Amino acid sequence: MSVGFIGAGQLAFALARGFTVAGVLAAHKITASSPDTDLPTVTELRKLGVNFTTSNKETVKNSDVLFLAVKPPIIPFVLDEIGSEIEGRHLVVSCAAGVTIHSIEKKLSAFHPSPKVMRCMTNTPVIVREGATVYAAGTHADSEDSSLVEQLMSSVGFCTEVEEDLIDAVTGLSGSGPAYAFTALDALADGGVKMGLPRRLAVRLGAQALLGAAKMLLESEQHPGQLKDNVCSPGGATIHALHVMESGGFRSLLINAVEVSCIRTRELQYLADQEKIPTAAIKKTTLDKVKQESPTISTASIPLASKVNLFRGNVGNRKY
Repeated sequence: MSVGFIGAGQLAFALARGFTVAGVLAAHKITASSPDTDLPTVTELRKLGVNFTTSNKETVKNSDVLFLAVKPPIIPFVLDEIGSEIEGRHLVVSCAAGVTIHSIEKKLSAFHPSPKVMRCMTNTPVIVREGATVYAAGTHADSEDSSLVEQLMSSVGFCTEVEEDLIDAVTGLSGSGPAYAFTALDALADGGVKMGLPRRLAVRLGAQALLGAAKMLLESEQHPGQLKDNVCSPGGATIHALHVMESGGFRSLLINAVEVSCIRTRELQYLADQEKIPTAAIKKTTLDKVKQESPTISTASIPLASKVNLFRGNVGNRKY
């Protein structure tokens, strides 16, 4: 079996490294393609021994399982480019947030009568074999295809099959989840530094606390609320700290974050369906249909966008 990645960014690198470290796939059995050869991840993929090319079609030819690991609005253009190369042996696995199985099958059916398509949502901890992955099978994918995807993704963490209509919610929870955890850890470390700890030690202690808590939860049958209560002594330091977190809306912020991420995922499907790419999304490309002058899609034209405020912020450099 050989695996290909259309796209050579963080996700492709994380999966390639996870597969090779897990021993389920040799590096020379993996091919990744990107028109942008200056990506840091391209260098890392080459160090792993992964085959790299700027030709998406070459990746298709050299692969049995093909992961689509590019931005959602680019998916339709990639499918137009590689569609003629898809054969019966290919299993196409989309990792693009919001892009539905139906939309991919519809594109590929112009080239192949019964394209085998799967949709998955994973996250970057696959790089250390602690990923969280769900997948759904398309119309023409069979049980053997599902087993193959589950074998691959289970080698780099937790993996389970779900109904496709749950995948957007999964994106908001575990797909974006590592970013929530890193943000929380950054803040915890800042708290430690404020109270006198060296930053390196503060980061390590915060990370170990999160790791240990997650492991305790996964290895027990207790509700997270019960495990939380077990830490809180009456009148103690922890319950006072939790009171401050509750006063700041900590729970509501996390719930809202999952919701907004899920809604944005659905907006990305809308963008992909328009087959127009925002200028900001275009860096380098070899796709003829993607032009620098492509009109920018305004989120004002998206029905769901009016219901959500998306805030973006820059985080300064940290000293570790």
